[in-house]
Amino acid sequence: MKFQILFSVLIVLLIVNTPNSFSELELFTNSKVYSPAHTLQVYGKGLPEENLIIRIFAPDESIAKFDQITTKPDGSFNYGLMTWPQPSTNLPFGTYAVEVISTQQNGISQKIDVKFSATTDLVDVPVERIVNTLVFAPETAAINNPIRVFVQTTSDGLLIGNEPAELLGTTHVHLPSGISIPLSNSFKTLHQGLYYVDYIPREEGTHVFHVVAFTQGTTSHGSAATNVLSQDLGGISEQIIKLNSILDETSEELDVLKSEIAGFDTTLKRASVQIDENIGTITESVKSITEASSQLNALMLPIIASIGLIVALQVAILTRRR
Repeated sequence: MKFQILFSVLIVLLIVNTPNSFSELELFTNSKVYSPAHTLQVYGKGLPEENLIIRIFAPDESIAKFDQITTKPDGSFNYGLMTWPQPSTNLPFGTYAVEVISTQQNGISQKIDVKFSATTDLVDVPVERIVNTLVFAPETAAINNPIRVFVQTTSDGLLIGNEPAELLGTTHVHLPSGISIPLSNSFKTLHQGLYYVDYIPREEGTHVFHVVAFTQGTTSHGSAATNVLSQDLGGISEQIIKLNSILDETSEELDVLKSEIAGFDTTLKRASVQIDENIGTITESVKSITEASSQLNALMLPIIASIGLIVALQVAILTRRR
């Protein structure tokens, strides 16, 4: 009895899963390379009378065309998706992805890459997706000071990528000590295809930023190096400017001191000359005083003698009167 129940359940499960086991979806294009005015024809097979979504992704991963079709009773489809226009900023030359999505088979899909080019020669125009990654980092920085590193991701000249954590998931920085630090969750979006990360270096030496971009099965690498110093060039430049200013002020002070010393030397010379002149004048004055003293003595002696004679006469007269 239990065996019959288990067998019945197994039969039911097989019946439920039968559509998925026989699910099918095929996609083909009438060419691999297209030029302007050529028609992109898609064909293939799905389930009978199934609704299919057909999309064209531009090189920047934006949707360039979106249509919905229904397969024939036998499940086949053949549809002219678009006629390629002249290249423009919205539809430039490059690698495009054509995708068909089933609406009844659990959303399964098929993709084909095609090339939009000026020529349809397969030899000259290989159908391949090329992703370029550019990294912009400052040449020098100072330890413990934040720096900003920019990353640009392009495909066929168009900016690509949306979520940096997925696009740049394995990006890291190599430190001078030999270890590496992941930066996968540190990037911020500036614009589609343009990202940046703020990083604070903790070691002196060369830091190498290794950026790895992965999109639609294609990997691209880019790197840039920053030399981390104990002080950045801006601080050194400011110190040099300050030193130059101090040197200029010192030079000016030395010039003033030199001029003052020159004036002082002239003053000393003048003072010496004046002292010599004053000494000569004093010498002449002493001579004059000596001569004047001699002349005074010559004048005073007769006067003193006369006074003495008069006093003697008066004394004689007074004596006689008595």
